[in-house]
Amino acid sequence: MGIPNLLRFMKPFIEPVHIKKYAGQRVGIDAYSWLHKGAYSCSMELCMSPRSPGARRYISYFMHHVNLLRHHKVVPVVVFDGGSMPCKSATDEDRHKKRELSLVLGKEKLEQGDKAAAIDHFRKAVQITPSMAYQLIQVLKTENVEFVVAPYEADAQLAYLATLDADQGGIAAVITEDSDLIAYGCTAIIFKMDRFGNGEEFIMEKTLETVKDGLCFQDFDQNLFTGMCVLAGCDFLPSVPGIGTKRAYSLISKHKNIDLVLSTLKLDKRYSVPDDYIDSFWKTLAVFNHARVYDVKSKSLKHLKPLEERYLNYLAGDLDILGPALAPSMARAIAEGRLNPVTMETFEQFSRTISSIEFIDTSALNVANQYGSQEILTQESSITICSSEESRDDITAFAVDEITSGEQKGNKGVLALGKFLPQKHSSPAVEYKEVKPKNTPDNNPFKKRKLPSDQGQVPNQNELVIDLDEEVVLCSSLSRESVDPAESLERNGVSAGLCWPLTQESVASIPNERSSKRQSQQKAFRNKTNKNKDERSGLLKFFMRL
Repeated sequence: MGIPNLLRFMKPFIEPVHIKKYAGQRVGIDAYSWLHKGAYSCSMELCMSPRSPGARRYISYFMHHVNLLRHHKVVPVVVFDGGSMPCKSATDEDRHKKRELSLVLGKEKLEQGDKAAAIDHFRKAVQITPSMAYQLIQVLKTENVEFVVAPYEADAQLAYLATLDADQGGIAAVITEDSDLIAYGCTAIIFKMDRFGNGEEFIMEKTLETVKDGLCFQDFDQNLFTGMCVLAGCDFLPSVPGIGTKRAYSLISKHKNIDLVLSTLKLDKRYSVPDDYIDSFWKTLAVFNHARVYDVKSKSLKHLKPLEERYLNYLAGDLDILGPALAPSMARAIAEGRLNPVTMETFEQFSRTISSIEFIDTSALNVANQYGSQEILTQESSITICSSEESRDDITAFAVDEITSGEQKGNKGVLALGKFLPQKHSSPAVEYKEVKPKNTPDNNPFKKRKLPSDQGQVPNQNELVIDLDEEVVLCSSLSRESVDPAESLERNGVSAGLCWPLTQESVASIPNERSSKRQSQQKAFRNKTNKNKDERSGLLKFFMRL
């Protein structure tokens, strides 16, 4: 990934930095570099059961780092990779074969009981897909984090944003693990940022003006520097055997002319230069200088830099090498995360709705696991409540599902709720996103039903069923002979009005004959229940806090 050994070679020019240096500024994030690092923690789940909750820990890792930046007043701008470049197809195919082999080896080790070895192979087998990026994008939207999906390489998109002013959507630096950003000429790059905000900073301008450890780039311009990187080998073009970063630097530093360097290599019998290498070299250099990127202002594709005449000659009119042209509407749909940049199809709506509340940090996930599932899977209808940056206070998710068993149909209401920490501030508005409901069954457990006069007896038990991580908990079971139901409910912190409704099955099972004494007790109980219910207007306000 990137230029082999370039970071090691440039180490004298790389200095320690903390992200707080960029407080008040916009910083670009190479999304796939963080996604790859986050996927290491759940590589086995991603390979074996990609739809399991554990397979989403990469989102928790990503959001922790996003919130770290925001804590230090840094504005994150997340950039995702898009489609594959034509000149990178050979590299992508080779990586795909290696991942498939690692997946097979990982499964074999897992069957043998060697879990540690299996995980090592699974980490090599993990592939970050547009669908994984799409799930993260949904969380970024709810957290009001700016993002853009590049039409092709995220590195080119980040390098383009680095050339813009902040008021035009530009960025002051880029956080990545990919050394290709140096070849693209990015002005400031932060490598190896840890979870505390410490990283290693590379400043292009300072590098071109400084002499350190016998390395001098004062005679280099940006084009010569990029030429040195291409000569050392990259994802688009492998290097000539025997040419590495150090040798490439020596050749460029000595001749200070790319044409002369290529001619020298061709004539040097020590090196076996392929016949099409020089042509491929100039095409690769054109990609680093003029790749197609997305312009947020015009909402269409443009070149990273204005295309020069000499590169048009090298490309022989084949501009698709820089990334195939896209219609503005399609480019915008990709950039906004609505269109899969690989298949060019709209993303499928996921049956499980993900709430951003789960991915703030690892501790949030642990709390969610302790108190129960914060997600509801429904086929007919569902309502998901997602927090935003301004409203991370309370979340209640309620879903109704119609269940059919044989010839009999019943209705089941499920209430999922959780409560984490006491509220410190007033609750802002919460954004609701509702999946298109079909025929929602009339089974609201909070709706009081009027019973027929011949079937109006209060049941022997009141039950409040709560779905916490697929476990049914009986919150209240009362015996009328031993204690007054309303008093018992109040002692348990549950309004009697909440537990009053009865299912149709329980009503049908109530005897028709009533004693006058029993009926009077029933009437008194109903009056008391209605009074308590009127005094409480917020029965459904269960709060959940990060």
